[in-house]
Amino acid sequence: MYYPEPISKLIDSFTKLPGIGPKTAVRLAFFVLNMEEDDVLEFAHSLVNAKRELTHCSNCGHITDQDPCQICKDTSRDESVICVVEDPKDVIAMEKMREFRGRYHVLNGVISPMDGIGPEDINVPDLLKRLKNEEVKELILATNPNIEGEATAMYISRLVKPSGIKTTRIAHGLPVGGDLEYADEVTLAKSLEGRREV
Repeated sequence: MYYPEPISKLIDSFTKLPGIGPKTAVRLAFFVLNMEEDDVLEFAHSLVNAKRELTHCSNCGHITDQDPCQICKDTSRDESVICVVEDPKDVIAMEKMREFRGRYHVLNGVISPMDGIGPEDINVPDLLKRLKNEEVKELILATNPNIEGEATAMYISRLVKPSGIKTTRIAHGLPVGGDLEYADEVTLAKSLEGRREV
């Protein structure tokens, strides 16, 4: 009601993004208005292209502009180890570490009964097909350490256990540089549970 309709629509569009409240949306809208027209067109073009040209890899579920994705095409990677993650951002985080040389499987979600999301709503059936068709020796469950991530990891581990494939869970606990006095009880318990010999 305070702004002309085109600005109001732009502000409304920004508020649909995660973490963007009304004040930030107003700042972003006015920032866009002050941009050069070519820059605005390039920005809009990038948004449209990302939506139209990206898809999910038919093998692992990672986001890609070509199918299969670069990671699945890479013959130097260890095909006997699959790391299961919740979404494509987790693959990027793992790849930045430059330590893991296996394959990935992206669930594109987690089991969440409260939200009506079951195993059939995420990429679990495709994971089971991969485990039957590929020579997998270890499955690393790298879902987030929250209720939904833990439930998803437990569900997958129960499904996979009868096959004899080694199933592991990433460790949880204190971050490097963290202080014990500021850690919550669950984090401390997980740290103690995941201790190893030095």
